[in-house]
This record gives sequence, structure tokens and C-alpha cells, in this order.
Amino acid sequence: MTPPKIVRIPSLKTVEAFGELVQNLGLDLQFEKGLSIGPASALTQPLKFNNRAIGNRWAIHPMEGWDGTTTGGVTEPMIRRWQRFGESGAKLIWGGEAMAVRPDGRANPNQLIINEENKAGIAQLREALIQAHKAKYGWTDDLLIGFQLTHSGRFCRPTDKKQLAPRIAFRHPLLDPKFGITSDAPIFSDDELKGLIDDYVRAAKIAADIGADFVDIKHCHGYLLHEFLGAHTRPGPFGGSLENRTRLVREIVAGIRAVAPRLEIGVRLSAFDLVPFKPNPALAEPGKLGPGIPDDFSKCLPYRYGFGVNPQNPVEFDLTEPVAFLKILENLGIKLVNLSAGSPYYNPHVQRPAIYPPSDGYQPPEDPLVGVARQINVVKQLKMDFPKMVFVGTGYSYLQEYLPHVAEHYVRHGHVDVVGLGRAVLSYPGMLADATSKGKLETKFVCRTFSDCTTAPRNGLRSGCYPLDDYYKTFEDAPKLKEVKKSAGTPK
Repeated sequence: MTPPKIVRIPSLKTVEAFGELVQNLGLDLQFEKGLSIGPASALTQPLKFNNRAIGNRWAIHPMEGWDGTTTGGVTEPMIRRWQRFGESGAKLIWGGEAMAVRPDGRANPNQLIINEENKAGIAQLREALIQAHKAKYGWTDDLLIGFQLTHSGRFCRPTDKKQLAPRIAFRHPLLDPKFGITSDAPIFSDDELKGLIDDYVRAAKIAADIGADFVDIKHCHGYLLHEFLGAHTRPGPFGGSLENRTRLVREIVAGIRAVAPRLEIGVRLSAFDLVPFKPNPALAEPGKLGPGIPDDFSKCLPYRYGFGVNPQNPVEFDLTEPVAFLKILENLGIKLVNLSAGSPYYNPHVQRPAIYPPSDGYQPPEDPLVGVARQINVVKQLKMDFPKMVFVGTGYSYLQEYLPHVAEHYVRHGHVDVVGLGRAVLSYPGMLADATSKGKLETKFVCRTFSDCTTAPRNGLRSGCYPLDDYYKTFEDAPKLKEVKKSAGTPK
């Protein structure tokens, strides 16, 4: 396997050139040749959700900044980020921040914790977002703001930025050695899970008290509740059958409905996963990480350690169980679903297609456009199966200048309801606002997927767009990040 020759998106000067690249790669990736503006744009159309309207068709994904206090409280960089989310023009704010439901469930020692101690600070974040949106756009009645509730499970680092303190659903033959798990001690017991359910319910009640419109019960990216969806080998009431593997979400939903009946509930879901990948040092170029290759799974067949994975060939996805899970959500009255894929910890090219890898990653094993098309077409397929659900799509950042062209096509044709922006909004909050009002972008702010926003937290630094955002260019962590990248062999 040789590394793919990748044509960089900024080298494509016209939408026709972009289309030629898509065709050469043999991808089913559609786009509008020209951008519509104002009411003519599909992205500006309101979306009915229950008894209210979401004002347009783009959303802000939740992002951890690694920049809270050590008690999980709010800081100035966090307030600034939420203000920029408000300035983005997005009418659906999906979480804003990944909020841990308990201190030991944090992915880093500076992650936001949603508890009574931090309630006033989180309310300040929400208010800062609303006021920034109102100042720029004049009204906020069509905003829908949710808080993402999470436990990081296998990837917890609650007290030490570099030392994992994992809590897991089951022993994993590939991930355990990858992340240093050598015993059953980190496994959540059934009794402990009852306490965890209570933690989610308490967090949701706080969210409702603050004024959140909904909470997201996070099931993506290898974090705890996503891992439970793949707990085929776990015995007892929370493992084995799909009914058991979804017991947590069903009991959490029941608990939330009891204490906050008016609070809407959403789920961010990794709709499929693949086996863990690793860099291939044999094909590494000087000063670079090797291209990604799958871990050896030959002794793990049938593969019963994931969700949405082909058990006979786990480098392929299988949507049988994700469809069944969405039916469960539908029966629970959950209509708001944000679809992602994979995990940034063990197969980042699946989760966030990029040309530049994070420092603990690998060079892309495929053209990143392949990963973009993979996610977009899975959402399209699931939307056909669940037309009444509101689906938020993910994986668009790598499209760069052509993100609005692709987004408008898939929204216009009903293949996705809302397009979500994650890391792209860190450098350019107003990306889709500009696209739909001016018909063009300020290219100097467009995210080029340098992955600094991931490399920084992987090395204990605060996350942000260091290459393009002036705030982070002069941030105190910037020189530290340069040293990290230099030693890791990732681009400067």
C-alpha cells in the first residue's frame, strides 16, 4: 500500500476543477455549481422542529477547548468561543461545548463540568452566545440551543493532561493495548451505571434550569455511551443484545423526561465505526508520520467490538444496527440526531477527514474527499429511512471553499436537514453566513485542516485555530505547539 497522491483543495481555483477531482476519484459527491444567496439559498430556509422553527440550515458542533478551570468552570477563551458561535449566524447550536456529567468523566482536567457549582458560568456562556447573535442579526427567537452531556469513558483524563484514567464498557482486544489497559478494573459495574444514569439526569435538569432547549446524550467518537453500543461481549443487563446495549440511553431518557418534561432530547451518534488504525512506519517519508493502516484484526473475527461495523470485515461499515438504534430513538420520541462517524482517537481519517494529521495520528490512507463522501452518503441513506427525523450532517470541513456548494446541494435535495460546522468555525465563524449573503468566502479564514486544534489538546495545550485566528497566533500556548509539531514530524 502506497500513500495516496492528494490534490490539495486550495489548488483548485474553480468549482469545475473541484468537480473534475471528484470525478477522477470516482466519488458520489454532489454540489451546486453556483451559490444562491438570501431566500433563494436552501441553507437560509427555516426548519420546523416540533412547535417551533429553527431559523436556518446550519449548526455549530460541540467542541472541547481544554480551556476551562480545573473545577470545570468557565474562562475567557471559552466565553469568546461561544460569542463567536453566536456571531456565526447558525440557528442550531449543538452543545457548544462537550460538558462532562461528572468530574471523573472529563476528557481533560480543564473540560467543562455541568454541575451546580458551574451552573452560573454555563448560563453566562449561553447568554453571551445569545447576545452576540442578537447584536449581529437582530433576533433570537429562531435559535435552538442544546448542551452536550458526556462521559469520556476510555479517554478520560480528569486530573492529568497526559495520564489516562479510563472507565470502560468492556475489554477491547485492540484498544486495550493501544491505550494501556491491562485489567478489568476500569470496567463500569452494573451498580455504578445506575449512578451514572442519575448523573446524566441531574445534568439535564441543570441544563433545563439554565434555559437550554435540548440536551444531547452523546453517543459518538468512542466515548462511553458510544462504546456501550458495541458492548456485544459484555455480560449482564447492559451488554450482549441490542436491547441491553441501549438500556443506558433508554433509562437516561426516562429519567430526564421525569425531571424536565419540556426539555427536548437529541443524540449525536457515530453512525458507523471501523477498526483502529495506526501509522505504517515502513512507508513514512522523512520527517512525516506513516500512512494509516488497520491494526491486525485477524484474531478478532468475527469482530464484536464495535457498532456499525461489518463483523466479518471491520474495515467496512454495516448500518444494520445503526438503523435499529435510530428506530429505538424514534420510538422514544427523539427526532433530533447529529450523525458523525468513527473516533478521533483511533481512526481520525474516518471521523474528521484532513490532509494534515494530528501529532498522534497518521498520514491519510485515502484522499480525504473519500471520507467526506462516505459520511455524507451514509447520512443521505439514513435520511431516506427516517424522513421525519431532523438529521445534522458532519464531515464537511475538508471541503473548504467548496463546503457551501456541497452543503447547499444536499440540503436542497432533502438528503440532510442541517449541515454542521465544527473546527471550520474556529477560524471562520461567519463562513456560511457569508456564503448565503455574499455568495463568496473570505478565503484567508478558511480552515485548511492543519489539525492544530487537535494536536494542541493531545499534548496538554488549549485548543484553537493557531494558524488562522489572530487570538491564538499570539496565545501563550502557540510556541509550545510549534515545538510539539516539530518533534512529532507534523507540518509547521
